[in-house]
Amino acid sequence: MRFDILTIFPNFFSGPLDHGILSRAITTGTVAVTTHDLRTFTHDRHRTVDDRPFGGGEGMVLKAQPIFECAESLGIAPKVERDTTRESVILLSAQGKRFTQATAHRLASLERVVLICGRYEGVDERVNDLLADDELSIGDYVLSGGELAAAVIIDAIVRLLPGVLGHADSSRYESFGAGDDPADEMTADGVPRSTHGAGGLLDYPHYTRPAEFRGVAIPEVLASGDHLAIRRWRRQQALAKTLRNRPDLLTNAPLTDEDREFLASLEFLERE
Repeated sequence: MRFDILTIFPNFFSGPLDHGILSRAITTGTVAVTTHDLRTFTHDRHRTVDDRPFGGGEGMVLKAQPIFECAESLGIAPKVERDTTRESVILLSAQGKRFTQATAHRLASLERVVLICGRYEGVDERVNDLLADDELSIGDYVLSGGELAAAVIIDAIVRLLPGVLGHADSSRYESFGAGDDPADEMTADGVPRSTHGAGGLLDYPHYTRPAEFRGVAIPEVLASGDHLAIRRWRRQQALAKTLRNRPDLLTNAPLTDEDREFLASLEFLERE
């Protein structure tokens, strides 16, 4: 898979790309990530990439010309001619649709993703109109530029690619992962799972050795060896954490009758 990053700060990515999973994926050739300096595509001695907004107002606007010339130099097809089943051009901005795990899965199926890092007050809207397939934001807040967002999006996508993580199911059994139907109690070979698919929920709490740390012991059920009880505990903990931190996720999560009964008991206890 190939990523192209259009930015005025290409050196920013020397940190995020040089460590951990991303670094290994690049080293093994699973992914290729290339940064492109938009100032290279300017035509004045000051290498100007921004200008004042028409109609007045605060701040500066990133110009369309260097972005389009950079994209054209990379052989990126115009928006109306692009095969979006193979590649996608994304403008990163605070005005974009929220980036989600579902978006990461969709983008992970492509051969190429081009990320345009917005800056200043914004980007000339003609980039959105004529070049970008999507305008994305990583959250309801404003960053100084799209570079941080680009690093986040690349990381989220790359870890979904085959062979990148140590275990094929690692990206399924975690927060926001699709996981299994919560009604399923066994794997295909009849062995009880010790983990449970997130099913769109937040992940359950994790513990490791020692079993007691600073007077706090792990939940007894985790040392019981009872896989069904562990599954039930983990499911309930995931439900409780989701209700507490992201109740909006429960709207579309696949819930069993047992899940709903447990959530109702939590809400009752909170009212008490």
